[in-house]
Order: sequence, then structure tokens, then C-alpha cells
Amino acid sequence: MEEGFDWVARGYGKDNVKLLYIRREGRVHSIKEYEIKTQLTLNTDKDYLLGDNSDVIATDSQKNTVYILAKRHGVVSPEDFALLLCSHFLLKYPQLTKAQVNVEEYPWQREVMDGRAHNHAFKFSPEYHHTCSVSQERDHEPLVSTGLQGLRLLKTTQSAFVNFVSDEFRSLPDMKDRVFSTEISAAWQYNKSTGVDFGKIWLLVLKTIKDKFAGPAEMGIFSPSVQNTVYLVQKTVLMEVPEVSQIQVTMPNKHYYPVDLSKFEGMENIENNEVFLPVDKPAGNITGTLGRTNLIKAKL
Repeated sequence: MEEGFDWVARGYGKDNVKLLYIRREGRVHSIKEYEIKTQLTLNTDKDYLLGDNSDVIATDSQKNTVYILAKRHGVVSPEDFALLLCSHFLLKYPQLTKAQVNVEEYPWQREVMDGRAHNHAFKFSPEYHHTCSVSQERDHEPLVSTGLQGLRLLKTTQSAFVNFVSDEFRSLPDMKDRVFSTEISAAWQYNKSTGVDFGKIWLLVLKTIKDKFAGPAEMGIFSPSVQNTVYLVQKTVLMEVPEVSQIQVTMPNKHYYPVDLSKFEGMENIENNEVFLPVDKPAGNITGTLGRTNLIKAKL
């Protein structure tokens, strides 16, 4: 490296590697479809500085590694497969200092026909997406983080937003009962990479988000603010899942405003709580990352 310069980051890999894995157990089949990104860092930068490719593992080889390992070991979860890939790259290629693998799982669900689960037919159900990222440096434990994206939820009551700052710029009135709609994303880090049931925890986080947003079927749960709902989700996950060290939750507002019908003849004094105008832009965006106290102090 020439004087006056230093790498902030470098690496190369293969993006958008598509994989469909079919597990055939007699007449009953199961599927996993992933989109995978690999990223490798060499212990030398001669490929950048000198154009010397003698240590470079071709991105095509990285792509083929995905398919070969899927055939040899099968596919259980995005996290387990990403861990397998990282470990393989570091063990096979001594010139690597770091491997990172990102996986997005496509949301397929088993089809139901006449009330029975179909043996081999599935439907694409993009209600939400399961993502993960595994990063591992040589001689270090892998770092695993998991994500959930695109979960669109709405409830028609049991939500309010009142007593916020009132100044000369405010135009929004207090709302003691409002439509609450959002498109949720969440990401959480694990404090270990072995002995973890990643699939079970992912489903538990999904259930927690729905529970703290919607509440019981009859009465629901009251939300005084989006911020409070974010916190309830995070606190519950950290209390119930010791393997999670921190969790970020983001809930943008998808606004629904009552349409003003009072200017129309015969509707001057009629309250409107049924007809709403969806307004998704601009939108409030509420986010937070909650971690365990001992881990937060360790970073200071």
C-alpha cells in the first residue's frame, strides 16, 4: 500500500446466487429457496495493487460451492447454511482472513387442498422475508444476525397518540383512537453460533411482534405510541431468548386519515369513522435497538 493510503474495507464475492433445495421424504416434499451473497477477504491486497490474481478464489467457484455444499449437507435454515459456507471457505482457503455470507429466504408455504396439506405443491406467500448475515474472521467465532422484513400489519382501534409537543409548527391533533398500520422490519444478533435453534427463535420473534402489536383476539392490546410497541417487542424477545444479545425494530407509520366529508350537503354534522384515505408518504419512522446492559457497558 502506498504511503498516505489505507484500506477501510475490501473484499469480493458473488451476489444473487439462487438456490432451490428440495427435501424428498417419500411422497412428501419440502422446499427452501434462497438468494445468497458471498464476500471474501484475502490476507493480501496484491490483487488490487498489482493485478496479481494468484490468491483469488473466483466468484464462479464461490457460486458453485453453494450448490455443492447444499447437495452434500442439505439445507435446514438460512443461518445454518451461512455458517456452513463461512466455515468451509476459511478451512479450505488459508489465504482468507474473513468470510461473510448473507442469505434471504423466499417465502414459500405448503398449499392446502380440501383442508389437507399438499404433499408437493406450494404457494408463494410474501407476507414477510427471513434474512440473515454470518460474518467470520479467521480464528474467531462467527457473528450471526437474523432479520425479518416486510411484515405489514394494521389494526383499526386500540391505538392513540396524544400529549406530544405543541408548538407553532404542529398541525396534527391529539388522536385518542386511530388506525395503526406499519411495515415492520427487525434484526437481532446472537451471542453464540452453536446449539441454537435458529428457526424456532425466528418464529418466536415473529409471534412476539404480532402479539405486542395486536394483542388477544377479543380485546387487543392498547398502544399509546409506536415507540412503546417497539420497546415491548424488544423487551419480550430479550427476556425470552437468552441467545439474543440485541434487537433492532423499525416501525414506519402507514397513515390512514379520516376523509373530511363535512363540506358535502347533508353530511355537515355526521361523524366519519369509516372512510379513510391511505397516505403512506411522507411517513413517520420509529426505530430502536435494545441490548443487554452488560453488553452495552462492555462497548463503552
